[in-house]
Amino acid sequence: MLRGVCLFKAVYSNASKMKYVAQAIAKIIDEAPFYATPDALEVKVLSPDKTMLTIVKIPSIAFDEYDVDGEEFFVVSSMDFNRIIRRCTMNDVMEMELDKERSVLKIVFRDKKTGIERAFLLETKPRPPEQIPEINIELGVTVKMASDDYRELLGDLKTVGETAVFMVQDGKLVVRTGEQQKEYEGVFSEGNPLIYLSSTAPRVQAKYSIDQLQATLKPISAAKQVTLYFDSDKPLKIEYEIAGGGTIVYWLTPRAD
Repeated sequence: MLRGVCLFKAVYSNASKMKYVAQAIAKIIDEAPFYATPDALEVKVLSPDKTMLTIVKIPSIAFDEYDVDGEEFFVVSSMDFNRIIRRCTMNDVMEMELDKERSVLKIVFRDKKTGIERAFLLETKPRPPEQIPEINIELGVTVKMASDDYRELLGDLKTVGETAVFMVQDGKLVVRTGEQQKEYEGVFSEGNPLIYLSSTAPRVQAKYSIDQLQATLKPISAAKQVTLYFDSDKPLKIEYEIAGGGTIVYWLTPRAD
């Protein structure tokens, strides 16, 4: 290997879980920037209108094999990456290896039972790393709920409106939307059905786009629960812990209307 050229290779036995990662990225943007460091493989995607940030992070210890010399950055088509990852099965181990000389990402699926391998080459795109700053905002409300309950909530919201109002009052989470003589209100409390609810203030209120909330459903089958963090007129943070290791985090800007 030439001096200064970094090597990246990762083997992931939970290949089918990567489907949810690929779907989450493809839903937001056309190109997926991957950052490989000794600690983790990370993707940070900012929507074109800069109102939604998606962060996928898989720690190096979640991989069966993980090797990167220093730090590595590469960009691939999120649609093509999604199409390839969709070809993996429950029995597959996934291997990713970056070939800088050929400007390709090699993705191999190896069947755990038969040992049969299928290899795909995905072109990497020449692009300098985009610096997306870390978001350091204190959010007073924390809500944990089962993934199925979160899916049901967003299904109800989508049926009625375009903007959802999230409130905490009287120790309960209240979510509302409405337009043109249609209204929806959901009242949730700890244990019915929330797993956990806490707030640093007696009353909190913020509005978010229902379409953006819908976009956060892609990885829901990869996690048993969802954690929401919000505060009055502040961004909403939505976090999934992926089975097998890793997190998918969404940040949504609040709506002013």
